[in-house]
Amino acid sequence: MTDVALLFESFGVSHQGCVRQTNEDSYLIEPRSGLWVVADGMGGHDAGEIASACIVDHLATIGIASSAPDLRARFEDRLRQAHAEIRQISAKRGVTIGSTVAALLAMDGKFAGLWLGDSRLYLVRDGSIVQVSHDHTEVQELVDRGAITPEEARSWPRRNVITRAIGVSDDIRVDFRQGDIHPGDVFVLGTDGLTAHVSDAEIASAANSAGPQAACEELLAKVLERGGTDNVTIVLVRMRGARDSAETKPSEGGR
Repeated sequence: MTDVALLFESFGVSHQGCVRQTNEDSYLIEPRSGLWVVADGMGGHDAGEIASACIVDHLATIGIASSAPDLRARFEDRLRQAHAEIRQISAKRGVTIGSTVAALLAMDGKFAGLWLGDSRLYLVRDGSIVQVSHDHTEVQELVDRGAITPEEARSWPRRNVITRAIGVSDDIRVDFRQGDIHPGDVFVLGTDGLTAHVSDAEIASAANSAGPQAACEELLAKVLERGGTDNVTIVLVRMRGARDSAETKPSEGGR
Protein backbone atom coordinates (compact mmCIF):
# COMPACT_ATOMS: atom_id res chain seq x y z
CA MET A 1 0.00 0.00 0.00
CA THR A 2 1.25 3.49 -0.85
CA ASP A 3 2.30 5.65 2.11
CA VAL A 4 -0.11 8.54 1.56
CA ALA A 5 2.02 10.90 3.65
CA LEU A 6 4.66 10.88 0.92
CA LEU A 7 2.14 11.94 -1.72
CA PHE A 8 1.16 15.25 -0.15
CA GLU A 9 2.57 18.39 1.37
CA SER A 10 0.23 20.28 3.65
CA PHE A 11 0.09 23.17 6.08
CA GLY A 12 -2.47 24.87 8.30
CA VAL A 13 -2.99 28.15 10.14
CA SER A 14 -5.63 29.31 12.59
CA HIS A 15 -6.16 32.79 14.05
CA GLN A 16 -8.78 34.42 16.27
CA GLY A 17 -9.07 37.35 13.86
CA CYS A 18 -9.25 41.04 14.66
CA VAL A 19 -12.56 41.13 16.56
CA ARG A 20 -13.09 37.90 18.51
CA GLN A 21 -11.43 37.42 21.89
CA THR A 22 -11.09 33.65 21.54
CA ASN A 23 -10.53 31.21 18.69
CA GLU A 24 -13.28 28.61 18.44
CA ASP A 25 -11.83 27.02 15.29
CA SER A 26 -9.75 23.83 15.23
CA TYR A 27 -7.96 21.91 12.51
CA LEU A 28 -6.26 18.58 11.96
CA ILE A 29 -3.50 17.49 9.57
CA GLU A 30 -2.93 13.71 9.46
CA PRO A 31 -1.21 12.93 6.14
CA ARG A 32 -0.33 9.35 7.08
CA SER A 33 -4.02 8.70 7.62
CA GLY A 34 -5.03 10.67 4.52
CA LEU A 35 -7.11 13.12 6.56
CA TRP A 36 -7.32 16.91 6.79
CA VAL A 37 -10.05 18.75 8.73
CA VAL A 38 -11.24 22.22 9.70
CA ALA A 39 -13.98 22.82 12.29
CA ASP A 40 -15.71 26.02 13.37
CA GLY A 41 -17.28 25.84 16.82
CA MET A 42 -20.33 27.72 18.04
CA GLY A 43 -21.90 28.28 21.41
CA GLY A 44 -19.99 31.09 23.07
CA HIS A 45 -18.27 31.15 26.47
CA ASP A 46 -15.55 28.74 25.21
CA ALA A 47 -18.19 26.11 24.32
CA GLY A 48 -17.55 26.49 20.59
CA GLU A 49 -13.87 25.85 21.16
CA ILE A 50 -14.75 22.70 23.10
CA ALA A 51 -16.99 21.45 20.29
CA SER A 52 -14.48 21.94 17.48
CA ALA A 53 -11.65 20.49 19.59
CA CYS A 54 -13.81 17.47 20.41
CA ILE A 55 -14.21 16.74 16.69
CA VAL A 56 -10.49 17.04 16.06
CA ASP A 57 -9.60 14.92 19.09
CA HIS A 58 -11.83 12.06 17.97
CA LEU A 59 -10.72 12.22 14.34
CA ALA A 60 -7.07 12.20 15.41
CA THR A 61 -7.58 8.55 16.50
CA ILE A 62 -8.53 7.44 12.97
CA GLY A 63 -5.29 5.51 12.41
CA ILE A 64 -4.25 3.87 9.14
CA ALA A 65 -7.12 2.53 7.06
CA SER A 66 -6.92 -0.60 4.91
CA SER A 67 -8.91 0.90 2.03
CA ALA A 68 -10.76 4.03 0.98
CA PRO A 69 -14.14 2.65 2.19
CA ASP A 70 -12.48 1.76 5.51
CA LEU A 71 -11.12 5.31 5.80
CA ARG A 72 -14.57 6.79 5.26
CA ALA A 73 -16.11 4.34 7.76
CA ARG A 74 -13.50 5.27 10.37
CA PHE A 75 -14.11 8.96 9.74
CA GLU A 76 -17.88 8.65 10.15
CA ASP A 77 -17.49 6.51 13.28
CA ARG A 78 -15.26 9.13 14.96
CA LEU A 79 -17.59 11.90 13.88
CA ARG A 80 -20.54 10.11 15.49
CA GLN A 81 -18.51 9.70 18.68
CA ALA A 82 -17.73 13.42 18.69
CA HIS A 83 -21.39 14.24 18.05
CA ALA A 84 -22.48 12.13 21.03
CA GLU A 85 -19.90 13.73 23.33
CA ILE A 86 -20.87 17.26 22.27
CA ARG A 87 -24.53 16.43 22.90
CA GLN A 88 -23.63 15.28 26.40
CA ILE A 89 -21.72 18.49 27.07
CA SER A 90 -24.67 20.53 25.79
CA ALA A 91 -27.07 18.69 28.09
CA LYS A 92 -24.85 19.25 31.13
CA ARG A 93 -24.48 22.97 30.38
CA GLY A 94 -28.09 23.50 29.38
CA VAL A 95 -27.08 25.24 26.15
CA THR A 96 -26.76 24.23 22.53
CA ILE A 97 -23.19 23.99 21.30
CA GLY A 98 -21.86 22.55 18.10
CA SER A 99 -19.43 22.87 15.24
CA THR A 100 -19.21 22.83 11.49
CA VAL A 101 -16.76 20.44 9.88
CA ALA A 102 -15.16 20.15 6.46
CA ALA A 103 -12.83 17.25 5.75
CA LEU A 104 -10.66 15.90 2.97
CA LEU A 105 -10.00 12.15 2.84
CA ALA A 106 -7.43 10.85 0.36
CA MET A 107 -6.30 7.33 -0.46
CA ASP A 108 -5.37 5.18 -3.45
CA GLY A 109 -5.62 8.04 -5.95
CA LYS A 110 -9.10 9.05 -4.81
CA PHE A 111 -10.38 11.89 -2.66
CA ALA A 112 -13.58 12.43 -0.73
CA GLY A 113 -14.94 15.65 0.71
CA LEU A 114 -17.31 15.40 3.68
CA TRP A 115 -18.92 18.34 5.42
CA LEU A 116 -21.65 19.84 7.59
CA GLY A 117 -22.22 23.58 7.87
CA ASP A 118 -20.49 26.40 6.02
CA SER A 119 -16.82 25.51 6.35
CA ARG A 120 -15.66 24.76 2.82
CA LEU A 121 -13.49 22.46 0.74
CA TYR A 122 -12.12 23.70 -2.58
CA LEU A 123 -10.19 21.95 -5.33
CA VAL A 124 -7.73 23.96 -7.40
CA ARG A 125 -6.81 22.07 -10.58
CA ASP A 126 -5.02 23.33 -13.70
CA GLY A 127 -5.35 26.89 -12.43
CA SER A 128 -9.12 26.75 -11.88
CA ILE A 129 -10.98 26.53 -8.58
CA VAL A 130 -14.10 24.48 -7.81
CA GLN A 131 -16.00 24.47 -4.53
CA VAL A 132 -16.36 20.79 -3.63
CA SER A 133 -18.61 21.38 -0.63
CA HIS A 134 -22.03 23.03 -0.69
CA ASP A 135 -22.91 25.32 2.22
CA HIS A 136 -25.54 24.18 4.69
CA THR A 137 -26.97 27.65 5.34
CA GLU A 138 -30.32 29.38 5.11
CA VAL A 139 -28.97 31.77 2.49
CA GLN A 140 -27.63 28.93 0.31
CA GLU A 141 -31.06 27.29 0.39
CA LEU A 142 -32.58 30.57 -0.84
CA VAL A 143 -30.03 30.74 -3.65
CA ASP A 144 -30.69 27.12 -4.59
CA ARG A 145 -34.43 27.83 -4.82
CA GLY A 146 -33.81 30.92 -6.93
CA ALA A 147 -35.38 33.19 -4.28
CA ILE A 148 -32.28 35.41 -4.19
CA THR A 149 -29.22 35.82 -6.37
CA PRO A 150 -25.67 34.93 -5.33
CA GLU A 151 -24.93 38.67 -5.32
CA GLU A 152 -27.81 39.32 -2.90
CA ALA A 153 -26.62 36.41 -0.74
CA ARG A 154 -23.34 38.18 0.05
CA SER A 155 -25.17 40.83 2.09
CA TRP A 156 -28.24 38.82 3.20
CA PRO A 157 -29.00 39.54 6.90
CA ARG A 158 -29.13 35.86 7.90
CA ARG A 159 -26.27 34.69 5.65
CA ASN A 160 -24.40 33.18 8.61
CA VAL A 161 -27.27 31.00 9.87
CA ILE A 162 -26.27 27.38 9.30
CA THR A 163 -28.73 24.51 8.88
CA ARG A 164 -26.49 21.55 9.76
CA ALA A 165 -23.72 21.08 12.31
CA ILE A 166 -22.24 18.51 14.65
CA GLY A 167 -23.89 18.43 18.07
CA VAL A 168 -26.98 20.55 17.47
CA SER A 169 -29.61 17.92 16.61
CA ASP A 170 -30.39 14.30 17.47
CA ASP A 171 -28.64 12.93 14.40
CA ILE A 172 -26.11 14.08 11.82
CA ARG A 173 -26.29 14.04 8.02
CA VAL A 174 -22.92 14.33 6.36
CA ASP A 175 -22.76 15.33 2.71
CA PHE A 176 -20.17 13.59 0.57
CA ARG A 177 -18.46 14.13 -2.77
CA GLN A 178 -15.64 12.11 -4.28
CA GLY A 179 -13.35 12.05 -7.28
CA ASP A 180 -9.94 11.17 -8.67
CA ILE A 181 -6.78 12.96 -7.56
CA HIS A 182 -4.52 14.43 -10.26
CA PRO A 183 -0.85 15.33 -9.79
CA GLY A 184 -0.60 18.99 -8.85
CA ASP A 185 -4.09 19.21 -7.36
CA VAL A 186 -4.40 21.61 -4.44
CA PHE A 187 -7.19 21.25 -1.87
CA VAL A 188 -8.10 24.22 0.32
CA LEU A 189 -10.14 23.84 3.49
CA GLY A 190 -11.36 26.97 5.25
CA THR A 191 -13.80 28.19 7.86
CA ASP A 192 -16.17 31.03 6.98
CA GLY A 193 -13.72 33.53 8.47
CA LEU A 194 -11.70 32.97 5.29
CA THR A 195 -14.50 33.13 2.74
CA ALA A 196 -16.06 36.21 4.36
CA HIS A 197 -13.03 38.27 3.30
CA VAL A 198 -11.30 36.44 0.44
CA SER A 199 -12.78 35.56 -2.94
CA ASP A 200 -12.56 32.20 -4.65
CA ALA A 201 -10.30 33.77 -7.29
CA GLU A 202 -7.90 34.99 -4.60
CA ILE A 203 -7.84 31.54 -3.00
CA ALA A 204 -6.98 30.02 -6.39
CA SER A 205 -4.28 32.60 -7.02
CA ALA A 206 -2.57 31.87 -3.70
CA ALA A 207 -2.80 28.11 -4.21
CA ASN A 208 -1.37 28.38 -7.73
CA SER A 209 1.50 30.71 -6.90
CA ALA A 210 2.95 29.32 -3.69
CA GLY A 211 3.46 26.21 -1.60
CA PRO A 212 1.02 25.32 1.18
CA GLN A 213 2.74 27.28 3.96
CA ALA A 214 3.26 30.47 1.94
CA ALA A 215 -0.27 30.26 0.51
CA CYS A 216 -1.82 29.83 3.97
CA GLU A 217 0.13 32.78 5.30
CA GLU A 218 -0.78 34.93 2.28
CA LEU A 219 -4.50 34.21 2.67
CA LEU A 220 -4.40 34.78 6.44
CA ALA A 221 -2.69 38.13 5.90
CA LYS A 222 -5.44 39.19 3.48
CA VAL A 223 -8.14 38.27 6.00
CA LEU A 224 -6.48 40.26 8.79
CA GLU A 225 -5.82 43.24 6.51
CA ARG A 226 -9.54 43.31 5.68
CA GLY A 227 -10.75 43.34 9.26
CA GLY A 228 -10.79 39.69 10.30
CA THR A 229 -14.34 39.79 11.67
CA ASP A 230 -14.35 36.11 12.64
CA ASN A 231 -11.95 33.35 13.57
CA VAL A 232 -10.17 32.05 10.48
CA THR A 233 -8.65 28.67 9.78
CA ILE A 234 -7.01 27.54 6.53
CA VAL A 235 -5.51 24.21 5.53
CA LEU A 236 -3.85 23.65 2.14
CA VAL A 237 -3.02 20.22 0.76
CA ARG A 238 -0.99 19.86 -2.42
CA MET A 239 -0.72 16.62 -4.36
CA ARG A 240 2.88 16.09 -5.41
CA GLY A 241 3.54 15.97 -9.14
CA ALA A 242 6.46 14.54 -11.09
CA ARG A 243 8.61 17.56 -10.25
CA ASP A 244 8.30 16.69 -6.57
CA SER A 245 9.51 13.12 -6.93
CA ALA A 246 12.87 13.89 -5.34
CA GLU A 247 11.17 15.11 -2.16
CA THR A 248 10.58 12.49 0.51
CA LYS A 249 8.99 14.27 3.45
CA PRO A 250 5.66 16.12 3.64
CA SER A 251 5.50 19.55 5.19
CA GLU A 252 2.86 19.95 7.85
CA GLY A 253 2.22 22.37 10.62
CA GLY A 254 0.64 25.66 11.50
CA ARG A 255 0.00 28.04 14.29
